[in-house]
Amino acid sequence: MKLGAFSISLAVKDIHKSVAFYEKLGFTHKGGNIEQNWVVLKNDTAVIGLFQGMFEDNIITFNPGWDTNAQNITDFDDVREIQAHLKKSGIALTHEADQNTSGPAHITMTDPDGNSILIDQHR
Repeated sequence: MKLGAFSISLAVKDIHKSVAFYEKLGFTHKGGNIEQNWVVLKNDTAVIGLFQGMFEDNIITFNPGWDTNAQNITDFDDVREIQAHLKKSGIALTHEADQNTSGPAHITMTDPDGNSILIDQHR
């Protein structure tokens, strides 16, 4: 099963302070819109998303169909295929994608320690 590009999505209190902090660690802007309170930063292969006011907790994120530069790849497992595999494996989902659709969709789940996981397909 190919989950796609990995990143961590951080719920931040002040996006400007957070961006300044992570820039000092060597991260550079990769995407997003600071005026909309979200940015994506990258340092080598490490990718983090900073989100102010969009969710309460940090989220482990996977993006099927993308590489670590948010570029489309052709060989990937659709989020609905991933969903079917997870459900067959007995993993409870907190949000499911509509199996009767194609293209962008997402699923969410919580690991045994309460960490939120988002599998978010953009294409």
